[in-house]
Amino acid sequence: MNTVKLPSGKRVPAFGLGTWYMGEDPATHAEELATLRLGLDMGATLIDTAEMYGEGRSEKLVGEAIEGRRDEVFLVDKVLPQNASRRRMSKFCDSSLRRLGTDRIDLYLLHWRGEVPLLETVEAFKELRHAGKILAYGVSNFDITDMEELWSIPVGTDVQTDQVLYNLTRRGIEWDLLPWLRERRVPIMAYSPIERSQLVTNQKLVQFAERYEMTPAQVALAWLLAKTDVIVIPKASQREHLIENLGALEHHLTKAQLAELDRLFPPPSRPVPLEMI
Repeated sequence: MNTVKLPSGKRVPAFGLGTWYMGEDPATHAEELATLRLGLDMGATLIDTAEMYGEGRSEKLVGEAIEGRRDEVFLVDKVLPQNASRRRMSKFCDSSLRRLGTDRIDLYLLHWRGEVPLLETVEAFKELRHAGKILAYGVSNFDITDMEELWSIPVGTDVQTDQVLYNLTRRGIEWDLLPWLRERRVPIMAYSPIERSQLVTNQKLVQFAERYEMTPAQVALAWLLAKTDVIVIPKASQREHLIENLGALEHHLTKAQLAELDRLFPPPSRPVPLEMI
């Protein structure tokens, strides 16, 4: 398994397991649980979830998947912006911990900017870290102006990642945000790396994948995995899809292939506001 180095020095899997929309349907629960457990068996030991996903049902599913093997897992969770105050964060972190069946979250992220001042949110993160409930903190859906503000706050520079929408068709961060983060050695965590499965039917990508004996999903993931400071967290609700996605690790795109993908899916030529879904 490829790894990415966090600012703390800790290395985590470059390929993680996303869980958005998982845990919500009892009819698919058994297969989703089996998929997460298989992912752990295959070395994808980073799992990303959020209190928002299914109003906690995703966290419960993850809790089942990691039961008995918590120490193998790097657990990423996210707090909603309205719960990111000093008064509320501890309470909602405790609720997430109960659903996850653990005493700690490895990396706790602010899901997106809200009305709570960033300084207060960082102070709340610090208190949780001091209590041992979280080991590190970061952010999600932060554009460059948000990151600059965060960087101006004492220990705001302790953030370990910015989790953002990033894939072949969503390359806007390459104009300014990604270079800014790279200069400070803060890795990206790319959510929706296959654009919620829409990329698998993109004809340009389909034809490229056919020429090089890959699937479109594998190409999309291999393109991101070619970057040493990007963590991908695709969601797979079925074991078959998980195995296909993990196959991207076996495909190392050449410089010529990467250049061809740049022609098919050009990088930004001007500043682009941060995209979210």
